[in-house]
Amino acid sequence: MAPGAERMDGTLVSWKDSRGFGFIAPANGGDDVFVHISEFVDASRRPLSGESFTFEVGATPEGKIRARRVLAIGATLDDTPTPAKRALNLGLAGYLAVAAFAVLFALIATERDLPVWTIGLYVGTSILTFLVYADDKSAAASGRWRTPEGSLLALGLVGGWPGAVIAQRMLRHKTRKMSFQLAFWGTVALNITAFVAFSSPEFLDLVARLSQP
Repeated sequence: MAPGAERMDGTLVSWKDSRGFGFIAPANGGDDVFVHISEFVDASRRPLSGESFTFEVGATPEGKIRARRVLAIGATLDDTPTPAKRALNLGLAGYLAVAAFAVLFALIATERDLPVWTIGLYVGTSILTFLVYADDKSAAASGRWRTPEGSLLALGLVGGWPGAVIAQRMLRHKTRKMSFQLAFWGTVALNITAFVAFSSPEFLDLVARLSQP
């Protein structure tokens, strides 16, 4: 099967939702075609094994055949939001959340004597979280062992969520799975709530008293 822009019909005969890939059996016969979640044009729902789609055949830089621009039967590229537009909207919202938290952090740090390690915690865990997301993205593409979602959520909960937001938007990773996104933003809310509580004057005074000899 040679790569080309001509659209073909096929059935999703296998799908590993946790890893975001599967195989489409072309309706006209031939070998099953690999498909990644990022190639489904409509990201409003997850694909299911047994569903029918139209797709284009493309190739990776290594020459491996894969499905491109996958659409449900009857849908067209004109009436389906493009991944670029969705990524722009989601990316803007995520970056705004990080920017708003940075402003909140700066205001609280200006008014109160926050420990120096606080900013180090957020910066350090954010860098670590970004690297973990990047490795998980690479693992998903190559079929290697994946980082458990619980670990990704835990990193965000302890302060790495700004790095997670940037990684999700820049790498287009973990943005399509609604259950993960709901859990992720729940951990963000918990982290911000904890930050506000722990940076209150009462808590900081308690820490200062306990740290005195």
